[in-house]
Amino acid sequence: MAARSLAVFGVVLDVFLVLTAATNPGFVVRITQAGLDYAHQHGITVLQKELAQLKLPDISGDFPVRHLGKVHYEISSLNLRSFQLPYSRISLVPNVGLHVAISNAFAEVDGNWRVKFHFIRDHGSFDLEVKNVYIKIDLKLGNDASGKPTVSTSACSTRISSVHVHFSGKFGWLYNLFYSAVESRFRKILEGKVCDSVVSSVNGDLQRYLQTLPEANVCETPASLLLRKARARHCADVSGGKLLPALLCRLPFTHPSAPCLAVTAKIDAKAGIDYSLVAPPAATAQTLDVDLKGEFFSLAHRGAVPFQPPALALPPDHDRMVYFGASSYFFNTAGFAYHAAGALVFEITDSMIPKGVEFHLNTSTFAAFIPQLDKMYPNMLMKLRLSAPSAPFLSITPGGISLQPVADIQAYAILPNTSLAPLFLLSLTGNVSATIDVKSGHIVGKLSVGRMKLSLKHSDVGTFQVRMLQSIMNVYASSILLPRVNERLAEGFPLPLPDRIQLSNILVQFHQNFLLLGADVHYTPRERR
Repeated sequence: MAARSLAVFGVVLDVFLVLTAATNPGFVVRITQAGLDYAHQHGITVLQKELAQLKLPDISGDFPVRHLGKVHYEISSLNLRSFQLPYSRISLVPNVGLHVAISNAFAEVDGNWRVKFHFIRDHGSFDLEVKNVYIKIDLKLGNDASGKPTVSTSACSTRISSVHVHFSGKFGWLYNLFYSAVESRFRKILEGKVCDSVVSSVNGDLQRYLQTLPEANVCETPASLLLRKARARHCADVSGGKLLPALLCRLPFTHPSAPCLAVTAKIDAKAGIDYSLVAPPAATAQTLDVDLKGEFFSLAHRGAVPFQPPALALPPDHDRMVYFGASSYFFNTAGFAYHAAGALVFEITDSMIPKGVEFHLNTSTFAAFIPQLDKMYPNMLMKLRLSAPSAPFLSITPGGISLQPVADIQAYAILPNTSLAPLFLLSLTGNVSATIDVKSGHIVGKLSVGRMKLSLKHSDVGTFQVRMLQSIMNVYASSILLPRVNERLAEGFPLPLPDRIQLSNILVQFHQNFLLLGADVHYTPRERR
């Protein structure tokens, strides 16, 4: 009983630590002032179109004239012909968000008027010019429970300096009697309508656009996330002395009615990337930084990653609109996820050997190095099964990306009845380097293999000199295995980009523990039907 109580306390403590511990991001997106200016241009274009579609209400009322009585007026069929925003700028507000200032905006309105003053009645049309409109907007940036970015209008103010109305009609002196009343009411209505449109555009169009970041393909609740991390520490081997009660070890991670937590990009049938925000976007004087989890995971079984992301300190570069900092953690969770999914297994058969390669995969070829094969399994085809005993782990330094993967090579003879007879088990180690690029919004790569080393782990055909197999294994690795791996890496892994964004002018730099990608951005607006 005491042991179980201690175990439950350990789980509670783990959950508390998960909730309170600061999490380093595995991936950072940095938007520079140039990137904000570009986004601002498109945002102002959208806002200008929204403002030009404002629906203005009819205006009516009575205006008292001293010693004469009241003038009754009606303004109807208001049509906002245009709303121009010629001057605007966006600026970063450290630790707050973004500030947008629009100046010298102007609008044109036309409509109909009708007036009654004692026995005098008249009607006609009018043109109205609104000049020197100043709009100030404060945007608050955050993240919701699912890890998606959020944006809201924390403040909005509109000030109209000049309103000029031109009435068509016969009684000029009469229009002047109610001109000031119309001007005052119109100014107040338009100032309110502008901010209403801003709030609607931000909460609607802009927020929906941010939601086009990678969609959640795997549901995970906050509670299940905490349980998974705690359970990974205690439930790996209950029979081996772990203290966590068996009931807690068998609890499901998710509930059918629970909301999705992770913002993920599905890569293939095996893995996805968790791009959820680990903190609200952080504004500084020069950049907007967005910290993302940046973690690959197996779609079949998402376990806790047994290592932590290092701290990332991006250099103060501002030549590109956007920068992506991908830490070694980001790439190493890829190896961990694919290994957990059982995807790091490759089989080589004789039919896969390219034309022109003189080494066929059969016992006759290998008998030159292992003579006993001719007696035990004469003239039979063979199969090689390569598997990773552990997840590959890479390093990123200013000199580039390097890793030293380890693979087990199990050789089989294919018997006449198609069953497999084990021959020998080799361990392969090698030095591998990688080149990185960005294509179509994906990180793509290519591996180059350096020196490889073989060692014998087990043999079912007696002893033999492993070094004699070095050349033939080099051929198989370089002509079959490496092209297949590079073919997959050429497909790439998606960057966390919203919809209709293309990258150009790519910059690739290697730093200690992270890869820095810089790019300029091109946005393609959606065609309106």
